[in-house]
Amino acid sequence: MPSPDPHVSFRRVPPSLDRAQIESFAGTIKSRLAKDIPFHCLITTDAELRRLNSRFLGKDYPTDVLSFPELGDLAISYSRAAAQAREFGHSVEDEIRILMLHGTLHLLGMDHETDGGAMARAEAAWRKKLGLPSSVIARAHS
Repeated sequence: MPSPDPHVSFRRVPPSLDRAQIESFAGTIKSRLAKDIPFHCLITTDAELRRLNSRFLGKDYPTDVLSFPELGDLAISYSRAAAQAREFGHSVEDEIRILMLHGTLHLLGMDHETDGGAMARAEAAWRKKLGLPSSVIARAHS
């Protein structure tokens, strides 16, 4: 039976994905980081991320994670997460957790492009607390 307050929805992802692990991590993110803000994460296809990116940000290409702070929503591309997991040598579940952390920091109003490193520091600290591999921001700058 689904939880009364689901934090994750899955669309067109393979059955091999450990959904319970992702849902558990989403609950952790909600309680420890997101606290009082609404929080929901959609894990879906590259095509859907492309449509969302085009519709809401005017960028006609897929991306790995999108955050919608006004709604408290995240969308993650399973395809991009799987490719990045292979590239960085960890599980797709770890990559989804990394992207979920990154997107949640955006939900909290952080912006690594304009904040002088505050989001990168927060992401690194939370990554350590949560036992995650290298962060999105750290990878972008290496």
